[in-house]
Amino acid sequence: MIDALGQIDPDYAIVAGVLLIALGVPSLLAAFADRRLPLVAIVLCAIGGGLIWLVFREYPGIYDFAEIPHSFVRVVAQIVN
Repeated sequence: MIDALGQIDPDYAIVAGVLLIALGVPSLLAAFADRRLPLVAIVLCAIGGGLIWLVFREYPGIYDFAEIPHSFVRVVAQIVN
């Protein structure tokens, strides 16, 4: 997951980013429905988007949006194995 230099594996970063955004969107909708400030949702979406942007910036030719499902499969395979 994190190597000796402190860099996170890009597959884990993509999966974490997508999961954080997936948690942030319902929170954002619930906050708007309750007419309150969606601070937690904004933070979750910003961190998730930042992780995804970081991977796309660091690995421009390797990772794109079509690679996201493959990243999920690789992460699950590493966890199960």
